[in-house]
Amino acid sequence: MTEIEFSKLTVKDVKTLLEGPNAQNYISLASADSRSSVQKLAAAYIKRQEKIFLEQQRIMNMYDYEGMFYDEGLYHVAGVDEVGRGPVAGPVTVAAVILPPMTIIPGLNDSKKLTEEKREALYDIIMQEAVAVSCVSYDANTIDRLNIYEATRQAMYEAIRTLSVPAEAVVADAMKLPDLTIPVESIIKGDSKSANIAAASIIAKVTRDRYMVSMEQEYPGYGFDVHKGYYTELHKEALHNQGITPLHRKSFEPIKSMVGWMRNS
Repeated sequence: MTEIEFSKLTVKDVKTLLEGPNAQNYISLASADSRSSVQKLAAAYIKRQEKIFLEQQRIMNMYDYEGMFYDEGLYHVAGVDEVGRGPVAGPVTVAAVILPPMTIIPGLNDSKKLTEEKREALYDIIMQEAVAVSCVSYDANTIDRLNIYEATRQAMYEAIRTLSVPAEAVVADAMKLPDLTIPVESIIKGDSKSANIAAASIIAKVTRDRYMVSMEQEYPGYGFDVHKGYYTELHKEALHNQGITPLHRKSFEPIKSMVGWMRNS
């Protein structure tokens, strides 16, 4: 298309072209167009492309740790992360995720940095794109029996072991996994530094949140759908009024003291 032909297009037509799959073919013509409205469309397109490029670069940088294994010919790298170590009720949930090397999933990040809506959308994308996903939850009784640290670690081992495609290497968020017989890298704040760990954090978070929401129907009035088992004022009030449930961790305060008081009364 010549400049003359392009200049005869309406602004609406130019907008359609710049939002289409072949927009790059028209950006130079739009930038050189004498109409300010068309120049603004061109500038907006360039800004959008810059944003997309920066996001792609951010995601690519999240494969630095995995890249060390890719360089060794190990392509099934499982990211492992947990959610639910801090709450006084509900399970600790661990996910292991193997993404195809260098998969670009826009918006992928530590689940704590994402809105619920964004996590839900990314959950579906990860489940579709991943080579393998495994998610394991250990309930309050298991946490009380093992302690929260050991329960988390054992859940990580199980999540890795039950992947439908065996992991050749593992990147884990902070947790040491000495019993693994494959290479493992423990990364502090790994859920914001590793793509596979970030993906695991999202799978674990969405899975646990959905479960806790369902528990509000099982134990109405506790607000599990709101606080997800964390000790908030709402949760404190519910405990005071209704007592503990099987979801509550008896090794965690204030549940531990409440159980002791009940036994002594």
